[in-house]
Amino acid sequence: MLGRFERGASGEAVVEYGDGTMRVVKPGSFVRCAVTGEPIALDALRYWSAALQEAYISPAAVMKRLSEVGRPV
Repeated sequence: MLGRFERGASGEAVVEYGDGTMRVVKPGSFVRCAVTGEPIALDALRYWSAALQEAYISPAAVMKRLSEVGRPV
């Protein structure tokens, strides 16, 4: 859920990813998928890696990254 300051922000956000949580460090309206480079609206962000501090647009992108790094993300 976005706070009142993040809702009106535009541009790319900076986010810290935790286990099941995320914290917006720099407000913005989206982050980029680490695999595809596609923008992901913060409200639509569902997949990320706390270990790698990366966001993913879909389960397929998660699986691609998993195969690239050879370990769970």
